Amino acid sequence: MVRWVSGYVVMVRCGLVALRKYGSFIDNVRLYVRGGSGGMGLLRLGGEGGKGGDVWIVAQDGVTLKKIKDKYPDKRFVAGVGANSSIRSLKGTKGTDYEIHAPVGISITNDDGEVIGELNKKGDRLIVANGGRGGSFATNFLPSKGQHRIVRMDLKLVADLGLVGFPNAGKSSLLSQLSHAKPKIADYPFTTMRPEIGKLMYRDYKQVSVADLPGLIEGAHLNKGMGHKFLKHVERTKQLIFVVDVTGFQLSNKTPSRSAFEAIQLLTKELELYKVELLSKPALLAINKMDLENAEEKYNELMQQLQQPQAFYHLLPEDMAPLKPVQFNHIIPVSASTKYGIEELKNCIRKSLDDQNDLENEQYRLEKLQSLHSNTFKFVTDILMVYLMELVTVLIKK
Repeated sequence: MVRWVSGYVVMVRCGLVALRKYGSFIDNVRLYVRGGSGGMGLLRLGGEGGKGGDVWIVAQDGVTLKKIKDKYPDKRFVAGVGANSSIRSLKGTKGTDYEIHAPVGISITNDDGEVIGELNKKGDRLIVANGGRGGSFATNFLPSKGQHRIVRMDLKLVADLGLVGFPNAGKSSLLSQLSHAKPKIADYPFTTMRPEIGKLMYRDYKQVSVADLPGLIEGAHLNKGMGHKFLKHVERTKQLIFVVDVTGFQLSNKTPSRSAFEAIQLLTKELELYKVELLSKPALLAINKMDLENAEEKYNELMQQLQQPQAFYHLLPEDMAPLKPVQFNHIIPVSASTKYGIEELKNCIRKSLDDQNDLENEQYRLEKLQSLHSNTFKFVTDILMVYLMELVTVLIKK
């Protein structure tokens, strides 16, 4: 228990260091948005006022939440008022819409945490505040005010794969080796920050995006270290790559030393406690630093433990054994420093993603086929019903 308390203190200190390192990184912003009020109707001629403008959030390249915060320090966005009805224009014109440009990959929620929508690609747009109705006969020619509320923009990484691992597992080095052949760090809001995205280029020009997701330590699900700041970015990756040091790791000399097996299970538990659905994603395991002394012996020991992981759960801290071990699609020994196993890892990444795409395409095909059968059955049933009704009518007339 004392060791755990000591570890907790060190974790908090580590988190403060991480905050200093990533202090300028912003991945959520709260905004006040208000639609424009409607215009007045013209009672004596039955004129209708213009609708108030709407507030939209539009996904664009080259935008970051930090730029939004710096450019609009008051974070208030109000659309234009609808024009009043007049003798010259009985139908008032609509108020000017307000567009807030935001980065790709954001989730938009209200102040109660309810999801309003997501913007996952350039050009996606979403209304966050509707303009008020213009005055008309139905409203006694009085306009209504525009919708107003607080919304929150949360940036969540969009990538094919996310690298997850504890400090010093070699994720950044591995990413640089996987993507070193081209200028790989993408023109993305995270550029020069963490997390980072690298691009894998294959011979057939297929590109795969891989994200380095740092900040995980024991207790990350409780928001220790960078905690939720980076755990949430795992949510939008298609697959996960667990990266572990074959010799294990130790956060500091005041924290327990963990074996590679313990690291895998603790990573699994952190993801499980944050959001259990994350463990339904396909996963690969990269066992790094195979160039170190005794690495082969440690690797063989780990592979034996992974065959029956529950038999070794007694090695884990109390209440930190995962409910269910991760079934890895591929387990690949690698060395980021010597490039050992890098090509095999790239091939396994490609195969795993292709298998997932094939499965999703087959599921989509089956769903469409089932829908077609249902629609066909309904069409035939409708025809039969019409025929029967006509037959009954003829029989009644006779």
